[in-house]
Order: sequence, then C-alpha cells, then structure tokens
Amino acid sequence: MLTEKQNPNTQHLDQMDTLSMLRLMNEEDQKVALAVQNVLPQIAKAVDIARDKFTIGGRLFYIGAGTSGRLGVLDAVECVPTFGVSHEKVQGIIAGGEGAFVQAVEGAEDDTDAGRETLIERELSADDVLVGVAASGRTPYVLGAVDYAKSIGTPTIGVACNDPSPLLEAVDIPIGVVVGSEILTGSTRLKAGTAQKLVLNMISTAAFAQLGKVYGNLMVDVQVTNEKLAQRAKHIIQEIANVDATRAETLLHASGNNVKVAIVMAVCELDYEEAVKRLSDAGGYLRKVMNASGGDV
Repeated sequence: MLTEKQNPNTQHLDQMDTLSMLRLMNEEDQKVALAVQNVLPQIAKAVDIARDKFTIGGRLFYIGAGTSGRLGVLDAVECVPTFGVSHEKVQGIIAGGEGAFVQAVEGAEDDTDAGRETLIERELSADDVLVGVAASGRTPYVLGAVDYAKSIGTPTIGVACNDPSPLLEAVDIPIGVVVGSEILTGSTRLKAGTAQKLVLNMISTAAFAQLGKVYGNLMVDVQVTNEKLAQRAKHIIQEIANVDATRAETLLHASGNNVKVAIVMAVCELDYEEAVKRLSDAGGYLRKVMNASGGDV
C-alpha cells in the first residue's frame, strides 16, 4: 500500500532542525489539494447523489475506523449548526462506537460484521447514501458496511488513498485520492487525513448549498446557539436585507432566531406568520423568495 511506504523525502526527519522539518511537511501537504483536484468529477457525482437523497428525505452516512471515522463524525456534527439540519440528516459512524472518537478501540476496525450491524441499527435504507472512508481502502469494518448497503440498494461512495483498493472496487462511486506516502511512514492522520477531510467537506457543503441552505456564500440556516453565531446571524441579515444593526437585531428576535424568516420579514415587509408561509411556499429556498420580490442581491 502506498500509504504504508516510506517517503524518500523525509527519511532524515529526525535529524532536521525545526524550520526545515516544517517546510518539508508543508511541501508534502501542498500535494494533497492537487490530489483532490484530480478526483473532482467523482466528488461531483457523490454530491449529486447526496443532494438527491436529501431531497426525498434520505440521510448521509459516513462510516470509518480510527482517523477516517473521526473525520466522518466531525463533518456530520458540524452540519447541524452550519446548515440547520437535524442530527439524523448527516451521521458519522466510527468503529468501536462513540468512545472510539477519543480513545482507540483495538481491533474494532477488523470486525466486518460490526459495520453491517451498525447500519441495521440505524435503519439504513435505499433512500440513504453511505460513504465509506478508509485511507488504506481495505478496512474490514468499512467493507462489511459497504457490502450490506449494496445488498439493500443503498448508493455507496468510497474515499480511499490507495488506488486500486478493495473499497474503491466495491462502491458505486470510487474516490481515490492518491496523496503519496506519508511524511511519517504509515501515519495516515497526516496527508491522507487532510485529503479525506477536504473531500467530506466538499460533499456536505456543496450538497446543502444546492438545497437552499446557503445564500450566496452566507449560511442562512445557521443555528443561533451562542453569541458568536448570534452576531453572525445579525450580520447576514444586515447584508441581505440591507438594514442596520439595530433593525437586524430586532428582526432576528422577532423571527425566533430564524435568519431566513427575518430576511423575508424585512424584504417583503411581512409579519412573522406571513414570512414563514412565504418561505415555506418556496420550499425553504430564500433565493426563490428574493427573486420573486425583486430583492435578489
């Protein structure tokens, strides 16, 4: 496996001074973005499937072990405050259970049946989509999950850093991000982990952007759960509705901290109930409401 081979550029890592070591790491890291660029067409297919499944009420599952599993959980958790979706909509599953997120569970990744059993517990269906994440491309836990998903007609996507690999051969959409050997031999938390995070970020962000969770480059479905996000919400209202800070704060309060509703209230000069209805009639797409009102920016 390429992810297990020694990197000829870093064979003297332990003898380098700090700055030289960091420069070399940075040079290796720059190869990651180029590797992701090479598979953008495959990532686009994954985005389209995830978007279409979301449209019919389906869910997106990430499943992996170790670093790969943690990255899936991370992306899933962040979708909730960023896009205002439920915890059910995007789910990250890590071999060994939630405890494995902070402490390795030895042998969990080798349990093929466990991946299948976890998906059965989550009631995976053909309306969902499964993304198997494994730097090696051969993690038994992930392969077992993919095999089960395929058996019930769930679309499958694989993200691996070894190509060819069993995972990429098993899934409907293979995403082989070949980043080369690691700076520290076999430590896939480095370049491989960075590549996986980039790909998962792309899948979730692009899918939700196309579903009206984004207006321009503003997260209009942001959940106001702390002061920082409250300030962000007010700034978004100011920007889109073209109101001052005081008016934005009043609108945010009147809308029950719903940024989209607050904007519709301002732009269309509606009360809360009418704004909610107008937005609902547009399927939750703020841009449709703005275009109809002539207030598009």
